[in-house]
Amino acid sequence: MRKTTMGRVRKGRRAARREGYLVTWDLDSRDHASTMRLHHFVFGQHVTVDGRAYRYPGFVEKEGVRYLGQSVLFVAPSRVTELRAFLVKNGTDHEVIPGALG
Repeated sequence: MRKTTMGRVRKGRRAARREGYLVTWDLDSRDHASTMRLHHFVFGQHVTVDGRAYRYPGFVEKEGVRYLGQSVLFVAPSRVTELRAFLVKNGTDHEVIPGALG
């Protein structure tokens, strides 16, 4: 079965109007290390060590964060500093635009 991101897009779509920021970024897909760091930060990761599975939730699972599409998140004001700090630390070109959902 093919996995899609539509579940993430649909999650929380009936929520009341929220003020926040649209955050979008651009990465060179040839830079595998940067791409994987960003992917793990945003979506989390699953790791198996000695047969034990560990799950590390990603930024999109935090309260006040909503996945909108490829390289675009809606982020509540209380979370935007955390995301921007990660993007700046990793040298990721990004834009933060005030916006609202709902």
